Amino acid sequence: MIKSELVQRIADRNPHLYLRDVENIVNAILDEVIEALSRGDRVELRGFGAFSVKKRDARVGRNPRTGDQVDVAEKFVPFFKTGKELRERLNEQEEA
Repeated sequence: MIKSELVQRIADRNPHLYLRDVENIVNAILDEVIEALSRGDRVELRGFGAFSVKKRDARVGRNPRTGDQVDVAEKFVPFFKTGKELRERLNEQEEA
């Protein structure tokens, strides 16, 4: 699902809201998550999961095409850990 599909689905389930308002709400939520992560904060959505930032140290890598060594600078990458409720819903077994 892409963001526009998410906005449309929320708008369809909430006909009292204008599409542009739903889009603004979704953008505001995502912007806040991005801002928090850029500050190094952790964002937890109970039942869904937690977003955090992990540091990857500088290292020496290899160019896969030539095999030459390449210096890779340290960087920060987003990390997502699923929440218990999400894991349980993904792994539900249909009862026969």
